[in-house]
Amino acid sequence: MDYQLVKKPRILCLHGFRSSSAILKKELEIWPEFVLNMMDLVFLDAPFPAEGEPSGEGKFPPYYEWFESNEDHSEYRNFDECVAYIEDCMVRLGPFDGLLGLSQGALLAAALPGMQKHVVALTRIPKIKFVIIVSGGQLGGKEFSAPKVTENAFSSTIECPSLHFIDEKGLEIMLSFIQKIKRLL
Repeated sequence: MDYQLVKKPRILCLHGFRSSSAILKKELEIWPEFVLNMMDLVFLDAPFPAEGEPSGEGKFPPYYEWFESNEDHSEYRNFDECVAYIEDCMVRLGPFDGLLGLSQGALLAAALPGMQKHVVALTRIPKIKFVIIVSGGQLGGKEFSAPKVTENAFSSTIECPSLHFIDEKGLEIMLSFIQKIKRLL
């Protein structure tokens, strides 16, 4: 199969909780080089220094977090500031075609297109065309609350293809996904 792209999709990469862009970059090295070469990946550190133990032992300090929540996820700190920071970085470093998020970064990557649709975030940038979610989920849900600004993020269908990695079986799906998103560029 020929996986040549006319234009590489430019993707903003959001690391996990109490982690860093350097760690995410290192973690993505397990993907085949020819897959990584199909994308223009830009890695961003979260704006807040980690307030607790890092998610990975002794890898690449310093460590950062996007936001904090209490144990039952009924209160969130720094969430609005985090979203504003991501938008500022996207304006300054962009344009971007899509988002890739791991863990806490995946929660953000999943919510941002819906927040953009409801005009509560990412109002100064072009529409997010796709997201790649690695070990992610949905902010809030049945058992937990979510930050107020995300209350409508998942309330309606959006036109934003998404690829979800739950385990190692997603590589073939990813190659197909990249071929499909080139039609969006």
